[in-house]
Amino acid sequence: MDELTTHVRQQHKFSVDRLLRYLSVKSLVSNNDTLTVRQYSAGQSNPTFLIQTPSNSYVLRKKPPGELLPGAHKVDREYRVQKALFSAGFPVPQPLLHCTDTDVIGTEFYLMEHVRGRIFRDLRLPGVSAAERAALYVASVELLAKLHSLDLASLNLEGHGKGPGYCKRQVSTWTKQYTAAAHRDIPAMNELSDWLMKNVPAADNEVTLVHGDFRLDNLIFHPTEARVIALLDWELSTTGQPLADFAYFLMPHYWPSNVNIISTMGSLKGIKGVPSVDDLISIYCRCRGIPSALPQLNFYLALSVFKMAGIAQGIYARHLLGNASAPNAAEFSQCVEPLAKIALQLAQRSTTGPTEEGLFLQTAKGQAVLQQVKDFMRQKVLPAQKEVEEYYSKHAQSPQRWHTPQIVEDLKVKAREAGLWNLFLPAVSGLSQLDYAYIAEETGRCLFAPEVFNCQAPDTGNMEVLHMFGSKEQKKKWLEPLLRGEIRSCFCMTEPDVASSDATNMECTLRRDEDNYVIHGKKWWSSGAGNPQCKVAIVMCRSGSPDVSSRHGQHSMILVPMDTPGVKLVRPLTVFGQDDAIHGGHFEVHFENVRVPASNIILGEGRGFEIAQGRLGPGRLHHCMRAVGLAELALELLCQRAASRRTFGKKLYQHEVVAHWIAECRLLTEQTRLLTLQAAHALDTVGSRAARKQIAMIKVAAARMACKVVDCAIQVHGGAGLSGDVPLAQMYAYARTLRIADGPDEVHLSSIAHLELRDQLKKAQAKL
Repeated sequence: MDELTTHVRQQHKFSVDRLLRYLSVKSLVSNNDTLTVRQYSAGQSNPTFLIQTPSNSYVLRKKPPGELLPGAHKVDREYRVQKALFSAGFPVPQPLLHCTDTDVIGTEFYLMEHVRGRIFRDLRLPGVSAAERAALYVASVELLAKLHSLDLASLNLEGHGKGPGYCKRQVSTWTKQYTAAAHRDIPAMNELSDWLMKNVPAADNEVTLVHGDFRLDNLIFHPTEARVIALLDWELSTTGQPLADFAYFLMPHYWPSNVNIISTMGSLKGIKGVPSVDDLISIYCRCRGIPSALPQLNFYLALSVFKMAGIAQGIYARHLLGNASAPNAAEFSQCVEPLAKIALQLAQRSTTGPTEEGLFLQTAKGQAVLQQVKDFMRQKVLPAQKEVEEYYSKHAQSPQRWHTPQIVEDLKVKAREAGLWNLFLPAVSGLSQLDYAYIAEETGRCLFAPEVFNCQAPDTGNMEVLHMFGSKEQKKKWLEPLLRGEIRSCFCMTEPDVASSDATNMECTLRRDEDNYVIHGKKWWSSGAGNPQCKVAIVMCRSGSPDVSSRHGQHSMILVPMDTPGVKLVRPLTVFGQDDAIHGGHFEVHFENVRVPASNIILGEGRGFEIAQGRLGPGRLHHCMRAVGLAELALELLCQRAASRRTFGKKLYQHEVVAHWIAECRLLTEQTRLLTLQAAHALDTVGSRAARKQIAMIKVAAARMACKVVDCAIQVHGGAGLSGDVPLAQMYAYARTLRIADGPDEVHLSSIAHLELRDQLKKAQAKL
């Protein structure tokens, strides 16, 4: 600690006795204690002190004495934001009290806990290995992404800043701060200010909590692990554009090698182990779940350097006034102009990481809707999981379990009001299949999330059938209320008495009787049939015409209202012992000479397989991307468990076998995501029929991948992984079901082989 603190500097001395009396009244120390006060040597703004008693230690931050720049040194804001973050479990020192009585030590101040750990004052991290250097930077950017993902409303920090328009306000604020502190005219600063004001991003509406000064030297790391245990110095925190915060962290990567702001803040170029900008962008965007193309990064970088120059000018101004917080304040006068020139260079060039030439990019609308969905999930859906879980636990033995919990119904209303409704259907949402694929991945992180957006199976597939093949009357009677979320539906295809992996085996019959059709047979695994709102089934039947030569021309699809006489819900089936009530269950349904109007036939007799191919393509794609989202959640749980548990003297992730599982899970997940996005792109560009091979491939790959990743997560959790204490057992049941639902792996593998041989034959013939 000696190398971080000094004796209290003359201009910052205060009455230790008065502080002791005040803290004893607040029951933090005893009147008999002896206070030792030392000042932290680093930090250029609010003076910071280590307060020690024989048994405890605290950190005190206060306003500097004397004349201050307008709006600066707001220690009350620091205290408020730290208090909110600490209550939410975010790593900050626990704030203990805030004092506005200037009679105590001469200025306003607040007190917080003293967190012991490692602080690296030099951003280049000398003295650590390249591997640890990389891990420390990764941990830092992950924490920043976590900060930017917090919900302002739940933190009660919506009024902490002014929200939208952050960048324009920042340019204006730092221009004023610089002008007020300037001791000489610097043309480059004036030119930079003008450029920034003219190039403020048009879409400056995203609002999160931002730190304002997020640098490696404002972090406290665990004494032995590459893990952040506290983020310090919240004086500049506000609400606004998170990319400005992120660019500020990236800023030293763009400094020329010959530039040192001060001795500990040099360029990171050529420092072994420091991750590249592209790597840091990739990690940050993956943690936040946003596209990795960051538009106008050059603006945010130039703004960050402008801000750093303004801070440097303010530090030097405090040196001239005699109230600087650190002894090296005079050094900063020499770096303002070089910083301004660096910022102007950044402003004139493109400095994005992964660019718009990347694979499988969403449309602008797709990106915007995805961000809305992510925000809605984080702020409203995920916090509701506990209440939903309690609902199904409470009603496990009651018929009430088949009803949708009220909290989910409320979320559906909010989602529809937000325009996040029927996103799966391009003709309604205006999104491509590729756009929606990313959204489906996000909703895959929560079992009931698809329903919140009216994007749940099997209703999505049924709505697609009616949209593509339904008559005007069928659309009005069934599609429109389904799209409004007023009713639910089920799809009846699989049968208990035949091998349904060969769909031509189906025995449920359909026969014409004047103006009606009569359906007779058994179906099972009819998902969603148990929900009281399930009002209609699409039933696949064999018409049994002996003169039909094609095996695939004997089947038809027909609409059957669930309240039709002869429709009987026989029993709910269980998946690994669970009835899956959250999805309306999976029922055995008997159709005993059920009579419906002939107008209920979809497209016409013998068109069932034609319809099925149109229905299953997008549906399988949605399942696969939800499986990717589920796998991402499982991998997160795996890593958290591996980092928190120790066996045989080391963390679980330090065992090579667990480390390899983590690596393999990441490989599998990324491969499956790319394969599925390729299939989505094919659906958009060449259509469902031409994309059959890609869709069959993802159906096999996604189910296998999800099973493997969830299985590894269960293994790392041990007995807990099999219990209801964590969601992994339920996730595994879903993932394992995918290897059978919509056709077993083996059928798809045969299709892939057939299509591959066909393609290879075409190539061979072309060569000949």
